[in-house]
Amino acid sequence: MRSTKVRKIVIVGAGALGTLHAWHALERGHEVVHIERETEARGASLRNFGQIWVSGRARGEELDTALRARELWERIGARVPALGFRPNGSLTPVRTDLETAVAEAAATAPDAAARGFKLLTPAEARAVNPALRGDFTAALHCSRDAAVEPRTAQLALRGALRATGRYTFLPDREVREVVGEHAVRDDHGDTHRGDAVLLCTGAWLGGLVREVAGAVPVRRVRLQMMQTAPLGEPLTTSVADADSFRYYPAYDSAALDAGQPQEPVAAAHHMQLLMVQRLDGGLTVGDTHAYDHPFPFDTVEEPYEHLHRVVERLLGRPLPPVRRRWAGVYAQCTDPARVVHRQRVRDGVWLVTGPGGRGMTCAPAIAETTANDLGW
Repeated sequence: MRSTKVRKIVIVGAGALGTLHAWHALERGHEVVHIERETEARGASLRNFGQIWVSGRARGEELDTALRARELWERIGARVPALGFRPNGSLTPVRTDLETAVAEAAATAPDAAARGFKLLTPAEARAVNPALRGDFTAALHCSRDAAVEPRTAQLALRGALRATGRYTFLPDREVREVVGEHAVRDDHGDTHRGDAVLLCTGAWLGGLVREVAGAVPVRRVRLQMMQTAPLGEPLTTSVADADSFRYYPAYDSAALDAGQPQEPVAAAHHMQLLMVQRLDGGLTVGDTHAYDHPFPFDTVEEPYEHLHRVVERLLGRPLPPVRRRWAGVYAQCTDPARVVHRQRVRDGVWLVTGPGGRGMTCAPAIAETTANDLGW
């Protein structure tokens, strides 16, 4: 049951997960002190596609969470236009019989309507997204997918949080210890007490997190991405390639895996194509997945070359010049059935981490569940 008492909530970490927890706390009339060790969050919450990705989510709790989050993102986007929310949907073009079979199975599955799945002919796909002039035989359309602007979403949301008059943002402060119950101390020597403390520390799993939570069932995953100059025309949907069938749990790719091996570079780097157009017209394109520690400190060129080839094959034109390349790390639950890891580490102190590549998609619903569970 939701409390009518005004509570003070202390949140550590200003990425998507921490910011959406702050949103729900303020929506329910509480006060928030939000602590971030950087001037602004710089982790996976910025280094992603900004996709609200319903299409690939696993059946059950993960899909339910994504669908609820998609609903919440649309509501929040209506109130915070600078978030850049747009219900653009996605297309996954396919080129072979095995790829088509996976797409057909998804489009006829019991949950296809909930995801907004429909298998389109090439002509129908180009009517939805005219920029796809390349060679493909069909395309899986997901009308429920959406997008926001990842590099500015937290800033836009924070502006709305500040407007409540009940939100305090404290950047450049690293929380060093949990002090008894309901309190943490930062590296300025200041203690922050609240009715609840949430540690939304993303891929930062050492130091404080290890001290208070021990070994958590969460792994770190590294990815590489890039962003281009403006395309010069609208890319009206997000775009994935058939390798995404191998990566996302919504799809049964066993026959595809057995009968159509990935290209060597894609297999070596655990790759899929995801592509979304930013509001400035440029394309965010990726990605790779590395799971073995220690992660390399450099980016590797072969995956970018592979992505160039795949994108140009789908667009039927050269990719615009690349303006940025980057790597990022996110935290992912090791149990694929779990959407997020929640753990009470002290009385009044909870760790919330590990949504992995689902973080941007699912953050509003994950935060809502936390608020409900804690009786805010």
